[in-house]
Amino acid sequence: MSTDNKRPDSISYRDAGVDIDAGNALVEAIKPLAKATRRPGADADLGGFGALFDLKRAGFKDPILVAANDGVGTKLKIAIDTGQHATIGIDLVAMCVNDLLAQGAEPLFFLDYFACGKLDVAVAKSVVAGIAEGCRQANCALIGGETAEMPGMYAAKDYDLAGFSVGAVERDQMLPRPDVQAGDVLIGLPSSGVHSNGYSLVRRLVAEEKLGWEASAPFAPGKTVAQALLTPTRIYVKPALAAIRETRAIKALAHITGGGLSENLPRVLPDGLAAHVDLGRWTMPAVFGWLAKAGRLDDAEMLRTFNCGIGLILVAAKEGLDGVLSALKAEVEAPVVIGEIEPGRGVKSQAKGKGEAEAVRYSGTLAR
Repeated sequence: MSTDNKRPDSISYRDAGVDIDAGNALVEAIKPLAKATRRPGADADLGGFGALFDLKRAGFKDPILVAANDGVGTKLKIAIDTGQHATIGIDLVAMCVNDLLAQGAEPLFFLDYFACGKLDVAVAKSVVAGIAEGCRQANCALIGGETAEMPGMYAAKDYDLAGFSVGAVERDQMLPRPDVQAGDVLIGLPSSGVHSNGYSLVRRLVAEEKLGWEASAPFAPGKTVAQALLTPTRIYVKPALAAIRETRAIKALAHITGGGLSENLPRVLPDGLAAHVDLGRWTMPAVFGWLAKAGRLDDAEMLRTFNCGIGLILVAAKEGLDGVLSALKAEVEAPVVIGEIEPGRGVKSQAKGKGEAEAVRYSGTLAR
């Protein structure tokens, strides 16, 4: 009998493109990173089938759990194309924990999902190190995750990220509060740049302007285009929670992500009220001026696409304004009063989850 077409004795999982040993090596490599994020309530090691958290040990008495999940959009493509993976994990954490803040919740723990075609342990460890750093900034425990090696699903060095975070808030401290009213003030906290939204447009404009990722950034002296655009999303957990707990004057929070100010601020307003924002109260980071010029974008388009320099908006009682500003400054924040709540004018927004929410009314123009 001919042996020319004889099949090999066995075809292993490794032969099919999945390396279990590499996955185990990654788990061992990231254990110290996860351990460094431990906090009261989260003490288990990585490697179990499920991750545990003890709400009682975390100090809660009558908690409501709040969950959020997100990714980092096509900002991830810049990290992959340039091999700069160190901070993209911070973005992943920020996108989840900043959303928890909008309910007044303290982030408790975080889990990540890393999917790739072929696992590069060094790259994955760099990404998870960024996730661990984001968790440290948010005082949030990295208690587990999933690494999926799926040959044929992803090209070459591509990978994808998703994050999931759970927080808690005492039942009587949930945001937004029902007493938001006309006359309440809007306080903006600065963003670090584009954060993690609008990158499909950002990448298109970089290509239109014929800029390479390693070219000098026209909007950030001393940095390359990639370095400037990979500036991580700010995590507002510590200053925002400090102001909430110290003053009891904060009634609502809006995380300014996809949809910009125009669509995120209405999400925290009750029926019949609108937000008046004075665009002249702050100056946009230079990257936004460059984007506006490169894309020939007017203020309306900028405000519904990007954060335009304001990453988080707090709604506070006017009589508590001084205390809120002091609490934020004590946390090394640079708060800016950018407007106030006013009666609605019948102009509706299509804000996510609100349907007929009142729109934001702007005065002035974006300061570039």
